[in-house]
Amino acid sequence: MEARLNAFANPVALKFMKGINNAGRVVSDSTLPAATQELVKIRASQINGCGFCTDMHSKDAAHAGETSVRLNLIAAWREATVFTDAERAALELTEEGTRIADAAGGVSDEVWENAAKHYDEDQLAALVSLIALINTYNRLNVLVRQPAGSYEVGMFG
Repeated sequence: MEARLNAFANPVALKFMKGINNAGRVVSDSTLPAATQELVKIRASQINGCGFCTDMHSKDAAHAGETSVRLNLIAAWREATVFTDAERAALELTEEGTRIADAAGGVSDEVWENAAKHYDEDQLAALVSLIALINTYNRLNVLVRQPAGSYEVGMFG
């Protein structure tokens, strides 16, 4: 498959991506655990059918030391026993935050309160920002049909 638009060469798309990459640095520099950040990126990307991001963040997570068992079980996190309670809360918030259109009330109070048990206010802000950010990237890549497998670890710095 070939991308519909070369977002890495188009000046408008490139400027947009640089802007959201800068926003992403705020999250990556936060106290939200790096492993949790990768789990969130992978799960949202799976839900959204973004092969490019699923591939990229799975490779990044493996490169950072994440185990293949945990990576392989992200989609089945509810039944898996390899995730901490905090990670499970982040994955649940990710699912509800990604599937907003599927729930009339958006993210439930129960899911929010569960996440708030495990993360302080700054970490919650980072988590919410990350969910919004990865959903933006997923939509960009799905819209232009950015092919999966076209990412190499270290490609973005």
